Amino acid sequence: MILAHTHPGPGVPLAAGPPAALATLSAAACYLLAARRLRRRGDAWPRRRDLSFMTGGVAVAWAGVGAAPGGPFTGHMVQHVVLGMAAPLLLVTARPLTLALRALPPGGVRRSLLALTRLRVAGWLTFPPVAALLDMGGLWVLYRTGLFAATAHRPLWHLLVHVHVLAAGALFAFAVCGLDPVRRRWGVAVRGGTLLVAGAVHGVLAKTLYAAAPPGLDVATGDLRTGAQVMYYGGDAVALATAAVVGAAWYAARGRALRAASRRPDGALDPRNVPHCAQNIG
Repeated sequence: MILAHTHPGPGVPLAAGPPAALATLSAAACYLLAARRLRRRGDAWPRRRDLSFMTGGVAVAWAGVGAAPGGPFTGHMVQHVVLGMAAPLLLVTARPLTLALRALPPGGVRRSLLALTRLRVAGWLTFPPVAALLDMGGLWVLYRTGLFAATAHRPLWHLLVHVHVLAAGALFAFAVCGLDPVRRRWGVAVRGGTLLVAGAVHGVLAKTLYAAAPPGLDVATGDLRTGAQVMYYGGDAVALATAAVVGAAWYAARGRALRAASRRPDGALDPRNVPHCAQNIG
């Protein structure tokens, strides 16, 4: 997310871009090794999840070192959609936490990781409205205050913005999709409603940018409007994809509950087998 009239534009890689890209690809390699370990011991792990994580990792790496198309602001918004929305969704749908819990041998490391998911603070952070506030609220602060223009002259700030956008986007996708095991199971109504509101807030922000550039930034009108459109329509596309993930997970969870009910003598649904979200370590 590099943009300024006095600083390299978004098409110019960050100074910290190559190390960040290397770290991202290393994480992807660790994911593949863990998945391979599961399969070698006879456990099932869909290869589509490998592909999802690899694609998300490549997207994050590209955002750090690649050249985005269009003018400075348009290129920045392409990076925003990729780094803050599309890549997090791809990474989350690969269920990395579930993979880690299944691949790690019984012992202190696995127990510690599982304990982290049960912490009260983890429960609050993965409460969908809180995750949405951290994600969307951060974007409003970035674009509707002088912070965005200030990052042009402060490389460290600029790098921290990258980190925040990726982390907040991943937390939001994690909380809304509800695929990995967490402390509290939130129903599809809470997660779907949060996604709807967050999508609307993101769209409104894009419209304000179509009308006026971030404070303190000089952007050509055509570049500004094209970038705002990328943000608006790109955000809608990722939101629809997220909704599809939520719906598919709910449908699969409901199917498991019905199959479990069919094995009961009375054929009744056991409330314990009707999950509020489709999370399971599997």
